[in-house]
Amino acid sequence: MIGLYLDPPEKLVVLCCDEKTQGQALERTQPALPLGLGHVHTKTYDDIRHGTICLFAAMSYLEGKLIYRTEHQHTHVEWLRFLKQLHREVPRGLDVHVIADNYATHNHGTVKAWLKKHGRFQMHFTPTSSSWMNVVERFIGDLTEDGVREGSFTSVKELKDSIVAYLEQPNRAAKPYRWKASGAEILAKIQRARQALEQSGS
Repeated sequence: MIGLYLDPPEKLVVLCCDEKTQGQALERTQPALPLGLGHVHTKTYDDIRHGTICLFAAMSYLEGKLIYRTEHQHTHVEWLRFLKQLHREVPRGLDVHVIADNYATHNHGTVKAWLKKHGRFQMHFTPTSSSWMNVVERFIGDLTEDGVREGSFTSVKELKDSIVAYLEQPNRAAKPYRWKASGAEILAKIQRARQALEQSGS
């Protein structure tokens, strides 16, 4: 998987995929007060819940563009719908290498059967507890922090519209993501994490 980042092969698309599940459309009971002279930014912590939404996102490693869809739940059915969307939107003739975590929905029998029939798809799973290696996870973290957490939404549709507006920003000025860490540094971090897990288990 690291090789896809450091030396991606030609004539294929590397898509970094992740999901934001159970994104809640929360409406604050009182309007937030902005940061100003003499007082700090405030917001209420009691809210009205209007429902949830799930986001599926795939970031093209070389271009930085996003393919995405929203769903009302997160099962293998929705994940398979997203894979079919990727199949439609990625130009034919290009192999599709998908980086994702090893969540159960990604390994469901129905999903595996579909992937077997569509040989241009190749799955690459991040190691357990290493989903941070997937670049799109950082982007979804920014979406949560900047586009969702501070908001107040009166409906699921309003939340969806806000998410879509945020996602369209990188598509208008797409640029590739560049790793700052070397492959050796990444592998060393994985090894340290594995050793810590082994020690905590013993």
